[in-house]
Amino acid sequence: MPHIVKSTIVDAPTDAVWDVLRDFNGFDRWHPALATSAIERAQSSDKIGCVRRVKLKDGSELREQLLALSDLEQTYSYCLLDTPIPLFNYVAHVRLFPVTDGDRTFWHWESRFTTRPEDRDRMTRLVSEDIYQAGFEAIRRHLKEAA
Repeated sequence: MPHIVKSTIVDAPTDAVWDVLRDFNGFDRWHPALATSAIERAQSSDKIGCVRRVKLKDGSELREQLLALSDLEQTYSYCLLDTPIPLFNYVAHVRLFPVTDGDRTFWHWESRFTTRPEDRDRMTRLVSEDIYQAGFEAIRRHLKEAA
């Protein structure tokens, strides 16, 4: 079972980063892989159990469910419900921590999933680089443009 753990430092206060990340329906505004996002059944994007339907830039669609959200701890967890790629039992966790030296943010993003043995390396690279690393870089750009 692949276990992806990525982290980075963002040169912005945790509250500023959290304001962007906590919107479970807002990833399409900053992540380069997403074209659109919509919460099903008109639920709030911070309601535990809500499901977002995401259309990727390549035209494929997936569905993800919010499993946990804590403003106090600046953390959330989500899982994949439906995906066009061979990622099964995917559960991810995001957590922010303040870096007091410079009022910056430590961003921890990790997941576990299963996949077919022949897809393991490709899916590990996709999650680690195309989703997480691309997300880190995109947040930096997004926050810089918003400032």
